[in-house]
Amino acid sequence: MSASGGTKAIVAALGANLAIAVAKFVAFLFSGSSSMLAESVHSLADSGNQGLLLLGGKRAQREATPQHPFGYGRERYIYAFLVSIVLFSVGGMFAVYEGYEKIAHPHELESWYWPVGVLVFAIIAEGFSFRTAIKESNELRGSLSWRQFIRRAKAPELPVVLLEDFGALIGLVLALGGVGLAVLTGDGIWDGIGTLCIGILLITIAIVLAAETKSLLLGESAGADEVKKIEDAVVDGTSVTRLIHMRTLHLGPEELLVAAKIAVEAGDDAATVARAIDDAEARIRAAVPIARVIYLEPDIYRTKTA
Repeated sequence: MSASGGTKAIVAALGANLAIAVAKFVAFLFSGSSSMLAESVHSLADSGNQGLLLLGGKRAQREATPQHPFGYGRERYIYAFLVSIVLFSVGGMFAVYEGYEKIAHPHELESWYWPVGVLVFAIIAEGFSFRTAIKESNELRGSLSWRQFIRRAKAPELPVVLLEDFGALIGLVLALGGVGLAVLTGDGIWDGIGTLCIGILLITIAIVLAAETKSLLLGESAGADEVKKIEDAVVDGTSVTRLIHMRTLHLGPEELLVAAKIAVEAGDDAATVARAIDDAEARIRAAVPIARVIYLEPDIYRTKTA
């Protein structure tokens, strides 16, 4: 996986979530808190999700084959989509079920200091993971807002980790609030309410992730800046006089397909046209290095007459 895939952020999130999952489950065993059980399953699901992202990045590096001539770059999108399914089913739906059960059959928490201590530790660990994801994302997002970055990023790993870590931090605050109110009031129903809120939060994040990765799976064009660079690079004013039309498609986060019809002079011979195409391809690759698959069709441009 390339650096832009956010490997460092994924590994940081994986390490944090594994440690947190164990700590939360221990706290659940001592306290019986449904919030802690939901959070431990949430962290375990997040750990599995980071494993899926790393696996997707590894499998996407396979060489192209006759059956898959454009390579496996989009496999990263498939594994990112699987993450949203895991987050929805394992994390979100389980938390909703646990919350409903605890609200229907509340009981007083035991050894409340266990979940409180673990939640404070988890907030610190998740904060470290979230900080790493923010730092890596800032190197790529430029002037984009966070919402724009998540919507426009072609590499799915960083947006996934960002949303997971953000959801984890909010979930921990909800769990801490539920446990705290249950201890202060002596009513275990607050623990169930906190668990239910965690489930709703995870389902919401899973839906957002699914919508974004679905768009990538369907196939997205190059960004507006990249399209402009390609358009400027194609036409040199002599051998290529006009860009008639163009289509772009991401074959993966770092691989772009460019297909265009270009205008050449009517009197050019085959050798001149071939040289014009080669030169245009070289200019495109220099302007946008991820444009690795380029198909240019020469044509004679004719203006429409009334």
